Amino acid sequence: MSARVPPPDGDQSNRSTDPVGDAVSDRVGGTGAGQGAARRPPMLIALSVLLFLEAALVAGAAVWLLVELLTQRPESFATAVAIVVLVVLAAIWVVATAIGALRAQNWSRASAVTIQILQIAVAVGSFQGLYARPDLGWALLVPAVVGIVLAVSPQVVKATTRNTPQHE
Repeated sequence: MSARVPPPDGDQSNRSTDPVGDAVSDRVGGTGAGQGAARRPPMLIALSVLLFLEAALVAGAAVWLLVELLTQRPESFATAVAIVVLVVLAAIWVVATAIGALRAQNWSRASAVTIQILQIAVAVGSFQGLYARPDLGWALLVPAVVGIVLAVSPQVVKATTRNTPQHE
């Protein structure tokens, strides 16, 4: 096992000898595995909730597209199948990111920001063109901006940063 570097103040109370358990509990703000869930920062919980809501909407879109594929005759069957597959993969990605954020995984911040940037791109596309839908654009843009702000907030960054000597 690797040795832990003590915190700057030298306080080692309430520390276990399990470096993996400590890293997980430190990331979520707790001192033990059972207490970590209760000490997640509110911003991290808000980010997770936002991601789960987005995942539900993407999954709903996937179901809707699948029903459309099965009940309507598409101009290009291959394209329609490809779109359904891409939306299903997107739903899986957003669910995985939401779970990662809830577990305070460090990779979840980058994934959440990437999802939100892609959502902003779709929102911008919704504001323009022949079939512009500004209402849909705003419904995509506002949560995307909130998601980015939450993902880069100091509370979330601290909760999801790995507990290594270089980060202490």
